[in-house]
Amino acid sequence: MERIDFVQDSCRTTVEYERVVGIADQLLGHLREASVVEAILEANQPGRSSAAIQGVFLEQARELGFRDESKGLFKEYASALRPDYFMPLDSTGIILEVERGKTTINNMDLLDFWKCHICASADYLFLLVPRELRQNETMSPRREYVTVTKRLATFFEPGNYTNVRGLCLFGY
Repeated sequence: MERIDFVQDSCRTTVEYERVVGIADQLLGHLREASVVEAILEANQPGRSSAAIQGVFLEQARELGFRDESKGLFKEYASALRPDYFMPLDSTGIILEVERGKTTINNMDLLDFWKCHICASADYLFLLVPRELRQNETMSPRREYVTVTKRLATFFEPGNYTNVRGLCLFGY
């Protein structure tokens, strides 16, 4: 399990971002527990869904304050968007998304980033993606974490900022 954080320069030293990083640290600590690592490896097999990964840490996410599939965050839009999990903070919030098989094949990483960008209640994104993904036993693994890191890092270069102030990208 690994994590890389991206943040807009103006947010890097704020109390708000320190709180977000503290929550990310707690989640990462849980995800690095031996029994959790083993369960995630078992869940990240061909034919399994992101729901299997979510099931491994759902209780911990709830203990941290995340609510699953929060409805109403995108009520101003005609589509039925919803995050996997949402945590309200004082004046903002964190969207937590878990991807597996469609991470880059269907651009779900970019969709998750876009959802956070348009969400009036969240300025931070926690995104969990596989470090290696096998769609079936015969194919070579795709390096999803590396690909997503490169793709989303560009949004945190000055001049490319969006409404997403920070991203904590977890590779499982």
